[in-house]
Amino acid sequence: MKENHVNAKNLLKFILGSAFGIAMFLVPIPQGESFTTLLDYLKNFLKSLFGGSLPYILLVIVVGSAILTVYDYICKPDWIRKNHYLSKAFSTTPLYLVSKVIGAIVIAMVVLGKGPEFILSADTGASMVSLSGTLFCIVLGFSFILPFLTDCGIMEFLGVLLRPVVRPLFHVPGRASVDLMASWFGASNAAVILTREQYMKGFYTKREAGYIMTNFSLVSIPFCLLVADTVGIANLFPAFYLCICVVGIILAVIIARIPPIRTIPDTYQEQAGKQLHEEVPQEKGILNYALEISCKRAEGFNAKGVLASGMEVVMGMVFDLIPIVIAWGTIALVIATYTPVFNWISYPMGLYMKLFGVKEAFAAAPATLVGFTDMFIPALLLGSISAVKTKFIVGVLSLVQIIYLTEVGTIIIKSEIPLNLWKLFVIFMERTLIAIPLIVLFANLFL
Repeated sequence: MKENHVNAKNLLKFILGSAFGIAMFLVPIPQGESFTTLLDYLKNFLKSLFGGSLPYILLVIVVGSAILTVYDYICKPDWIRKNHYLSKAFSTTPLYLVSKVIGAIVIAMVVLGKGPEFILSADTGASMVSLSGTLFCIVLGFSFILPFLTDCGIMEFLGVLLRPVVRPLFHVPGRASVDLMASWFGASNAAVILTREQYMKGFYTKREAGYIMTNFSLVSIPFCLLVADTVGIANLFPAFYLCICVVGIILAVIIARIPPIRTIPDTYQEQAGKQLHEEVPQEKGILNYALEISCKRAEGFNAKGVLASGMEVVMGMVFDLIPIVIAWGTIALVIATYTPVFNWISYPMGLYMKLFGVKEAFAAAPATLVGFTDMFIPALLLGSISAVKTKFIVGVLSLVQIIYLTEVGTIIIKSEIPLNLWKLFVIFMERTLIAIPLIVLFANLFL
């Protein structure tokens, strides 16, 4: 006799657990002229709780991580190598070992205020330490709440219901819609971490996870408003955000069908195998099947699993990812801020935008490429631009490019998804080149 997973206990887990996860990640809460999420409130609460001690906490973490990683690389101690959590945090490759050491040097300089200005500047090292403080608070709050969104059944439920639309349009499971909503209302780096965890558990293939990370991890609505205000077009925000949404969807449809995303192996994480079951059996209705697999998923949800899953994310992100984010992000921002590299390489982009009639194209060109390093720098570079339409075009572009090394790029590279720095840059350029004529068309229609 086939086991029936739909019972009162599993239904309560599914409904109450999922409701908590949705409330934390997906429900928009009014905040001034915009809105945010409860997860963002929790992040801000943790930041205020740590206060001025947060940089020193990060200093201890990053320097300690570098020391233990060097020790592990040289001595290979069993107490690290044979511990699941410690090995994820401190056993690594030479590239990431060097990155952790650089991260430790940068944060020591910034926190202690000793070092060259190009490292200590608010535009470079100080910016990355601040960003890492935010990421630290997100990870602390996010890690132990994430299972309520991923393991209580809501992703299975929505996955079955939305599969007929999402699968043919984007070539991903229906559950990917949750990643998209988590990013739109919350934070893009949180959505990338969510996608990585779903891949590690066998719910996405390598291709699907890589695609979702590089196409669905849009920045939050409050940040879009901040960019619009920074470039001086806050009065155009409804058209500005509508353009972001429309162009973002068109890009997602196109990018799914071209290399390098199309060439990523469509295989599941080797240890986890395929855990996805969204195809509805012929003998069952879509709602009944959605409820059945949701309750089956919720059946295995318990406090021990939440703690274990949360601890794994915390160890990997705090001791492994944050030092690398500081190192790579600082190097990228130093290049963008203190060298003429982006002015040199952006000349072809000036020609390309001029082809579509964009005013002040060459002055705005560096802003079209510098977004690869950080998502806020393009808005800052537009201060010298006087043409409102050009500000609109480049402002929208900076928010649909998605792949920012300081925010999501490093997380993607550090995951097991086969997307290296070069492939990310190729996807970034594909999104940039395809988006510009679409945004120009939109701007010409509505401005």
